[in-house]
Amino acid sequence: MSLMHRISTFLRSPRGQQLVERGRRELAKPENQQRLKQLATRLSSRRR
Repeated sequence: MSLMHRISTFLRSPRGQQLVERGRRELAKPENQQRLKQLATRLSSRRR
């Protein structure tokens, strides 16, 4: 079974759905959005 198939199967499982929902809740928090913006800025500055 390919890796992509295993991942998609997991994401459709109850545990996968719980993790997806948890991720959505965490991303909705302003402090986590700010952390992601800082990380994106750091990563984009490394490419130059």
